[in-house]
Amino acid sequence: MAARFAHLHLHSEYSLADSTIRIDELVKRCVALDQPAVALTDTNNLFAAVKFYKAAEGAGIKPILGADIGIADGNEAASKLTLLCRDREGYLTLSRLLSRMWMEGHRTDSVALRPEWLREDNAGLFALAGVHSLAGQLAGGQRHELAEAWLADWQGTFGDRLHLELTRSGRDGEQAFNAFALHASSKRGLPVIASNDARFLDADGFEAHEARVCIASGRVLDDPKRPKPYTAEQYLKSSQQMAELFTDAPDAIDNALALATRCNVEMKLGEYALPAFPVPSDHTIESWLRSESRRGLDARLEKAPLAPGKTRADYDARLDTELDVIIQMGF
Repeated sequence: MAARFAHLHLHSEYSLADSTIRIDELVKRCVALDQPAVALTDTNNLFAAVKFYKAAEGAGIKPILGADIGIADGNEAASKLTLLCRDREGYLTLSRLLSRMWMEGHRTDSVALRPEWLREDNAGLFALAGVHSLAGQLAGGQRHELAEAWLADWQGTFGDRLHLELTRSGRDGEQAFNAFALHASSKRGLPVIASNDARFLDADGFEAHEARVCIASGRVLDDPKRPKPYTAEQYLKSSQQMAELFTDAPDAIDNALALATRCNVEMKLGEYALPAFPVPSDHTIESWLRSESRRGLDARLEKAPLAPGKTRADYDARLDTELDVIIQMGF
């Protein structure tokens, strides 16, 4: 039986600076590859959530919602964590965190979460720590004790919801982090998952992706000094390709699919979700709406005269008609 796999780390066109993957094409590709689920983890946003959810559900693919977020660990450049929503609670948690980050977490070149915000508010979230996490940065610098201390800290927060992400796309630091992660997994009981950190759909998409990165960064393709943080391997590989890439770590393939089964967000679309509004005990919401509307009309007519040819009865009749329509609509 062919191996099955789910990509849990992937950026779409809604990560404007570094992906060329369009939602509809992503879903079609997952169907063609017979992959049962896929996660969307755009940088610091959930902008594509509804479009992605509807497209994936319609095609029989499980949509997994998440985001790559910056963590302000005190360094000039924020480290990264990938957060996945386990359920609706996780979706609401991630929404709060992203809102807070954009309101209060501005840095010189981007936005980032303060670690204490995530420690205080992480219900319903899984965390993936990979090569771009602070543990990955520290392991790349051979500072393994500090990397382990960082993992221990976040394991205390997330428990079994923390995973170590292994990638083999040929980027700097991957080998050092993977070796550290496999050791830490055994020592600390943390599961490892395989990932390809996808940025484009197929192997032929690398040049177009690089062009997009250059446009976003204001550089040109033939600039010999431009940073090249991506490789031609970061495409949506098939389950078989991923299994062959991790033949020595099959658990990482199995764990990716197992984690996908634990992520179950249900979005209710097409329904209004209005907040509960407190009303006096002697009123219903409908009677209170009528009472306040009439009070507002009285206040308005005290300041402005009736329109020519109109009576107060005309105003009352129109108000009643409008209120009937609003109440029938469920407002």
